[in-house]
Amino acid sequence: MLGLAPDIGIDLGTATVLVFAKGKGIILKEPSVVAINRDDNKVISVGEEARRMLGRTPGNIVAVRPLKEGVIADYDVTERMLRYFIDKCGCRRVFRRPRVMVCIPTGVTSVEERAVRQAALQAGARQAFLIEEPMAAALGAGIDVSDASGSMVIDIGGGTTDIAVLSLGGIVCSTSTRVGGDKLDEAIVRYIRREFNMIIGERSAEELKIDIGTAYPANSTDRTASIRGRDLVTGLPRSVSVNSRQVWEAVREPLEYIVSAVKGVLERTPPELSADIVDKGIVMTGGGSLLHGIDTLISQETGLPVHVADDPVSCVALGTGRALGMLHVLSRARN
Repeated sequence: MLGLAPDIGIDLGTATVLVFAKGKGIILKEPSVVAINRDDNKVISVGEEARRMLGRTPGNIVAVRPLKEGVIADYDVTERMLRYFIDKCGCRRVFRRPRVMVCIPTGVTSVEERAVRQAALQAGARQAFLIEEPMAAALGAGIDVSDASGSMVIDIGGGTTDIAVLSLGGIVCSTSTRVGGDKLDEAIVRYIRREFNMIIGERSAEELKIDIGTAYPANSTDRTASIRGRDLVTGLPRSVSVNSRQVWEAVREPLEYIVSAVKGVLERTPPELSADIVDKGIVMTGGGSLLHGIDTLISQETGLPVHVADDPVSCVALGTGRALGMLHVLSRARN
């Protein structure tokens, strides 16, 4: 007898795709990268295997990230990637297709919404629902969003930072800035080029950010790391030593942009909800919240307590799964 396909929640991130299956938890976590053969347009690999090909492919193979800044940049490749992940999870049966909840950044256009929903349906979903990232992040972090009390969430992903104040199952005020982990990586690449006359790849920049990066240098020991790249003058490979303060200087501008966006949402928050946030503090989710000292930076700039969720990377995926069980409560879930 054929089993029912489980409901699934998908965190369709710019950098990583996570899939949550009802009753099973997080069953898949893979980079949102697809390697394609240009000659016949066939998919060669998806996920971690494709990510290892970034910047290292021969002429006839291209490794692409089909999502840019939180939205679909290449519809056809996104659909094929989603289909691959749903099939890999074993969540699609011959006659039973799953209901799928997909997260989207706040403030996306109706065209972008339709593209995400259509991609999920084409990839094999029976029904596709959409939920804003901060709402999913709050659910995944264990916040009771149905309560008549204000909660503030900052979700820093690869392509976007979503900031929202939530109450009574809906978003009261929010903003989505197209500044996330990718912009921090790009800032490090530019800094290394400017200060050391050397070109490095974004993957190397990301590793540098994870290893020794900091958002609040006063709180950190000055760690160093060696990074390799191509010398702009000689064209030959070389390595240089970089310290955490230099990485902070590189990422300071995009971090200031995130802080400014947080303050903008706080300024628009109704007074009663502001009082709740003073008591509860701000919850941070997403891979970007793992950057050393970023919670301290936002706390210093806003004067509010800031907490990083227990499992910030998985919060949005967990929240999308939980949202399927409470569609009647969520005023902004879109069918």
